[in-house]
Amino acid sequence: MKKLFDLVDNEDKKNPLTDNQIAKFLNLSRSEVVKLRHANNIGNSRERREEILKKEIKKIKEKEPFVSLRALTSKLNEEGFHISRNIVSRLLKTIKIKNDTIVDDTKKVEKDFLYSSFDTLIGIRGSLKSKIKLAQAAILYPTNGLHTLIYGPAGVGKSELAECMYKFAIELKTKEEVAPFIVFNCADYADNPQLLLAQLFGYKKGAFTGAEVDKKGIVEKADNGILFLDEIHRLPSEGQEMLFYLIDKGKYRRLGESGEFRDAKIMIISATTEDIGESLLTTFKRRIPMFIELPSLSKRPLGERFEIIKSFFLQESSRINMRIILEYNVVVALLLYVAKGNIGQLRSDIQVICARGFLNCIINKENYIKIEITDLSTQIVKGLLRINNNRSKIEKLINENIEILPLQQKKIKLIKQNEYILPKEIYTEIETKYEKLENEGMNKDIINRILGDELEIRVNQLIKQVKVNKRKLKRSDLKNIVGEKIVNAVENMMKKANDKLGELDDSLFYCLATHLAESYERILKDKPIQNPQLNRIKNDYKYKNEYDIAKKMAKIAESYLSIDLPEEEVGFIAMYLKSYSQKNILNDTHVGVLVLTHGHVAKGIVDVANRLLGVEHARAIEMSLDDSPKIVLEKAMEIVKILDQGKGVLMLVDMGSLVSFGNIITDKTGIQTETVVRVDTIMVIEAVRKALLTDADLREIALSIKSEKENLPFQLKHNNKIYFSKCILSLCLTGKGTAQFISNLIQKHIPQAINDIEIISLAILNKKNILDIIDNLNENKNILAIVGTVNPLSHEIPFIAAKEIIKGGGIDRLKKIIDMNIKNNIILKKYNERVSLENLIQTDLIISNSKLVEKNEILDEMASLLHLKGYVTENFIVSVHQRELMGVTVYQNSVALPHGSPEDVKKSKICILVTEKPVEWGENNKIQVVFMIALNYYSKAEFKKIYYKINNTKMIDFIKKERNPEQIREVIINGG
Repeated sequence: MKKLFDLVDNEDKKNPLTDNQIAKFLNLSRSEVVKLRHANNIGNSRERREEILKKEIKKIKEKEPFVSLRALTSKLNEEGFHISRNIVSRLLKTIKIKNDTIVDDTKKVEKDFLYSSFDTLIGIRGSLKSKIKLAQAAILYPTNGLHTLIYGPAGVGKSELAECMYKFAIELKTKEEVAPFIVFNCADYADNPQLLLAQLFGYKKGAFTGAEVDKKGIVEKADNGILFLDEIHRLPSEGQEMLFYLIDKGKYRRLGESGEFRDAKIMIISATTEDIGESLLTTFKRRIPMFIELPSLSKRPLGERFEIIKSFFLQESSRINMRIILEYNVVVALLLYVAKGNIGQLRSDIQVICARGFLNCIINKENYIKIEITDLSTQIVKGLLRINNNRSKIEKLINENIEILPLQQKKIKLIKQNEYILPKEIYTEIETKYEKLENEGMNKDIINRILGDELEIRVNQLIKQVKVNKRKLKRSDLKNIVGEKIVNAVENMMKKANDKLGELDDSLFYCLATHLAESYERILKDKPIQNPQLNRIKNDYKYKNEYDIAKKMAKIAESYLSIDLPEEEVGFIAMYLKSYSQKNILNDTHVGVLVLTHGHVAKGIVDVANRLLGVEHARAIEMSLDDSPKIVLEKAMEIVKILDQGKGVLMLVDMGSLVSFGNIITDKTGIQTETVVRVDTIMVIEAVRKALLTDADLREIALSIKSEKENLPFQLKHNNKIYFSKCILSLCLTGKGTAQFISNLIQKHIPQAINDIEIISLAILNKKNILDIIDNLNENKNILAIVGTVNPLSHEIPFIAAKEIIKGGGIDRLKKIIDMNIKNNIILKKYNERVSLENLIQTDLIISNSKLVEKNEILDEMASLLHLKGYVTENFIVSVHQRELMGVTVYQNSVALPHGSPEDVKKSKICILVTEKPVEWGENNKIQVVFMIALNYYSKAEFKKIYYKINNTKMIDFIKKERNPEQIREVIINGG
């Protein structure tokens, strides 16, 4: 007992010893340690750490009120705590933080604004004063407040005002502290009334196809709270009518119910950017008693705009802990330029400016950021032209440069704009990439070009725009994204193309520019460029004219960019030319592109890709954690039907249940789909660009994107086929004669062909389709190439004409293909390393006799252990919880198999936890044994082994009773 006290007294207070660790020190079992602790009123490791952790969280939050959960967790880990975001999130709910808004205490506080709920809004005593009084009145009106419509242009702060109203209701206790605040964007389901109805009111089992269980709607979830309906103008008239009865009577039914009505005590706050006279039904407007119009940024006083600008720069300064110096003219330009997206656009423009300034700071090795007029876009600089009409007002606000110090501008109010906040990681990303490129010996100009262009896309991806501009991108804007050199090169390439092929559609300019920018970057970084269509393009007479022009265009690009373009790139240019030189290009069929993600990611990326390429080709679906996968699947199926033009649909998804949607949709609709598991802006742009090509093939696009994603040569796309027996197909009309002659030539000049490579002669004049025969062979053999007198147009396999083999050039090409296959074999073995069960399951990842009684605590404990050991990223913990929200992972009602995203697995491992007593794991499931699966994409075989093991009920029963981790490991590896 004395040793126990000594251990606890001298342990690291930030990371107290676990019961397992204490047991090892004392040479006792874990259960004996638990009994000792309980007998002496010593808490477990979490309880012993909780007080010191709470103090540190409170200290950081009061110092940095707008710190994100991710950043807060990162700071705590930097302070020496080993914790996950889930633990921090749970503790945050139990800590009372002081008002985290920095208030201008030099001004007289009016009686009406003693409440802190609206302090986050700049202008509460100015242009927003009357608006806030209306908002307060709406909340205070008995007995449940007044339904409210907030209207005004995009980006003026409608959602922020709605959230402040909710906080005001909590502060004045008109709503209970636990009252829900539910946000629903009507635009998400505007095209599908049934889905919208199901989301709003829920549904009864059997109400429609796929409704296998009863589900609550958001109305039910918002009961006794506030429901915020954003973009209410996107709610169709049927949807508006659905709300009438709820607003009038406070009653509703779930979809499919016919009995008694359900009660709901809800205050509705809605928002719109449209003219309410035209976009909403008169009968609906009559039911909304309170209307609040928010002014555009241009109608607000310059003083308020000045405060907003300073607050945004203060947040960025605090985020990166660096001072920012703003030139006088920079501030004037920001004060006077026309921000069509209002506060939202002003915020995003300032973030781009800061990110650019930070890049310059890193390159110039300075310890502060200086923003000069040359750092601003042309649109912002135009604001200086309006200075004469505003000079006297500006002189009262500013007459010199401004210095912003992190967390030291005590008189600046912070405005909350969560959806526009730029993650701190973007600055870390800039530093990391700069250091890497600098170590590679690149000069500052090239680094600036590479990172600067990448930064523009990254920032615009991260910032959720208030309203997406659907027009084609101007070339001046394109320069900011791909660089002036690229734009100039493509302009001259286009002249050559137009001279030879006639006036081509202008969107080709954007396709070539974005494609060339990425190729340029890959060449600078010495990354390979693979074009799976190259052989076909070079050998197909239909491409001859385009290929010849493409070679001349490539020379122009080489001259402007001072690089050598590989032959693969010439092939890509020819593909674009072929596509755009077709008549009636708009009537050509294309591969569809659908992007599906969890959270608000997909729409922003798709908007960037479509706008960049001047099209409206790709579509997006965003799935919240509350959405039923079946409902989202139904929506995805409808969009796939719309997108399919006969060539199928490419689906880019991030994780979870979305991965399986493609196969289900193909089975139910017959529409061909291919799924790529990963979503980022560059990948979506590449997918859309390739899908727009007239001759694009769905499978080819998917395979090429997957190979680029994994940074593998394209030839590795047939992962396991590298290990199949190798062969070369020799084709002629009869399967004899020329085919046999070619076989003899290959065997003569390529010795490997005698022992290692099988040469198969096939006849074109066969009763079956020759492509079917090739496909069947390809399932079981690694076909390196096809040689012969006739090209079967099997796009996946290189074709070499018989005459090339006879002349000798074809033999050299064949040797290169064989050599590449050998290299790929070596690379693939590296990527497909298999790990044994002995390595997957380790004693220090087995927790036996656990006292935990809640599912979420178990998930945190196991995922945190894997993270602490360095086997998974921090995000793995989040992805585990996200996966559980989609549906419980219980196998045969006896074993829980929680798992996270394979992308977050650094090294494949399996964590095992055995509880002392059964734990509830979803409805009607009580579990004692939990296997947390942390396997990457290359460990499918290992999962099959585990799956086989957990089918052994005797082994599971043994594990439940066994308290020794070594014995548990032994029985799993060698038992069963």
